[in-house]
Amino acid sequence: MVFFAEAYLSALLRYGVYDPEGRYVGRLDDVLANPHEKFPVVTRIAIKPKGDGKVFYVPWADIRSASQEGMRLAPGYASSTEFPEGEMQLRHEVMDRQIVDVSGQRVVRVHDLKLGAVGTHVLLTHADVGGRGMMRRLGWEHFTVGFLRMFHIHIGERLIAWEHVQSPTPGGELHVDHARDALKRMHPADLADIAEELSAPERAAFLGAMDEETAADAMQEMEPEALVATVGELSDEEASELIDEMDPDAGADLLADLPEERKEKLLSMMDSEEAADLRKLLSYPEDSAGGLMTTDQVSVPNGITVLKALDIVREEAQEVDPVYYVHVVDKDGRLLGMLSLRELIIAEPEAIVDDLMRREVATVQLHTHQEDIARLVARYNLLAVPVIDEDGRLHGIVTADDAIDAVIPTSFKKRIPKAFAR
Repeated sequence: MVFFAEAYLSALLRYGVYDPEGRYVGRLDDVLANPHEKFPVVTRIAIKPKGDGKVFYVPWADIRSASQEGMRLAPGYASSTEFPEGEMQLRHEVMDRQIVDVSGQRVVRVHDLKLGAVGTHVLLTHADVGGRGMMRRLGWEHFTVGFLRMFHIHIGERLIAWEHVQSPTPGGELHVDHARDALKRMHPADLADIAEELSAPERAAFLGAMDEETAADAMQEMEPEALVATVGELSDEEASELIDEMDPDAGADLLADLPEERKEKLLSMMDSEEAADLRKLLSYPEDSAGGLMTTDQVSVPNGITVLKALDIVREEAQEVDPVYYVHVVDKDGRLLGMLSLRELIIAEPEAIVDDLMRREVATVQLHTHQEDIARLVARYNLLAVPVIDEDGRLHGIVTADDAIDAVIPTSFKKRIPKAFAR
């Protein structure tokens, strides 16, 4: 076999295809590859015969040579007019598609694809998303590059290694597991920025490519309008599962923006305890402590040892992320005091939490306005503030980023979660 070391798909698509005796068979219509590899292996070519004949497929292993003179098929080559299910058509399914560049954390469009030979295999190695790739498609690359060089202007290639590619489009198979892992490692705010560049159906498919926890974290960073539009593209089951995975305050905010009928349908599909927490949050004005708070917080009963308190914190922390403070409450749920996680960890195991806790705690009432909460958070440099009722019972906490949402621009607010290590 004689193959190129590397080539672009746009160049290959200009090739003619010839039988073993050198007779013209047709033009190259597409190149197919296995989409589930880190670098997809080319499996076969699609040939459009001269005249009105039907496209047929030939295994890549049955190609004797591929060069600028065209492709020559090997003696006894196999062919079929049936489309090979599960394989990816590089021209029809990838070229001109929007993709997510996981490494660059942005949405781009594929202008061309780069292929490279490794032994007897040809791999899809890169997506070309730059202007040079577009010019190559149009056949203007050499002229334009040569002309610009006269003025000392250099046009570089913008290539994305295929392992960093993720498809946002509905129903697409354009993804690799490696890219999914990279999505999981990205900060939710960055995922939200990418999602907001897409249409609502694309956002829904993009979130669907993640595990539920990662998708829920990203949803919490999205603008309300984009989030509502995205949920409109999800099934009731998908939406209820993702909202259930979100922090209670963020889930309640989203439900409040949905039509009443859809909201009730989603609540009815959730775990009864989770649904009860969300209904409680929905009963308060959105700009009040009750509307802003999350019920995800860590509390321990008074009178117990530090060792016992740490056991409770370990168990509750599996559902609460992050843990800001540890609250001490009595048997009726009234807030008695508070400790930082550090204070609890360095204390003697047999010490009693009542002797360690701070009893003078800055708190807010359920109907305290958002701006008053923000002033309190700023004054005492708090990460979160407890929300209590008239009897002093603890209902939840308002985190700093939710508290100051009313007094800073949304674009800056999206950076705040990055200050809190996850």
